[in-house]
Amino acid sequence: MDASMINSVSHVIFDLDGLLLNTEDLYTEATLKLVSKYGKTFTWETKLKMMGRKPNDSIQILISELDLPMTVDEYKEASNELYAKVFPTAKLLPGVERLIWHLYRHNIPMAVATGSSMDTYKLKTDSHAAFFSGCFHHVVKSDDAELKHGKPAPDIFLLTADRFVEKPQANKVLVFEDAPNGVQAALAAGMQVVMIPHADMDRNFCNQATLLLSSMEDFKPECFGLPAFNDDS
Repeated sequence: MDASMINSVSHVIFDLDGLLLNTEDLYTEATLKLVSKYGKTFTWETKLKMMGRKPNDSIQILISELDLPMTVDEYKEASNELYAKVFPTAKLLPGVERLIWHLYRHNIPMAVATGSSMDTYKLKTDSHAAFFSGCFHHVVKSDDAELKHGKPAPDIFLLTADRFVEKPQANKVLVFEDAPNGVQAALAAGMQVVMIPHADMDRNFCNQATLLLSSMEDFKPECFGLPAFNDDS
């Protein structure tokens, strides 16, 4: 990381799936189970095209890529049954609680920008309700009435930033993402972005981020002008 290219930030926006929660693995598990019924294989190449997008757009990509004999609505009905079983088991990823609570204690405004709809967001986060309701100023979801385009368009990050009370400039916002589509969206919004990709993701897709990490545990807040961790953080 070239320190001369880093700006200090005042606000932080987090993606949800695969970044705060292990739900990308749960998505993969459910999708493999569903498409295998049709003799299809779900690859990382297809998954990368889907990650971070609005649900209907993501499903349409899957149907087209795998030539599945179903409509978007039919896929949603089948997949929602599986999601209802697996999403409530979602766990926070390593380093997430430490960083979020640390920033919260230092009054750093934070928000979540997710490709999840209201219903799936609730399924994923209900078992961590105190964490999500207590730490984040707001959450923007894919079915938000004001959101026109999903990632990789910058809309969701611009909208999320605009809903902070302080309405920070884009260069004062740091985004955390796990997906190339999300990284593109954040950069298009004029924001810096820390990418923490899945361990199985080809690192050739990870070279655009401001900072690339293997885990949230490796993040040093002071690199972006945020309060450093103390021993008790």
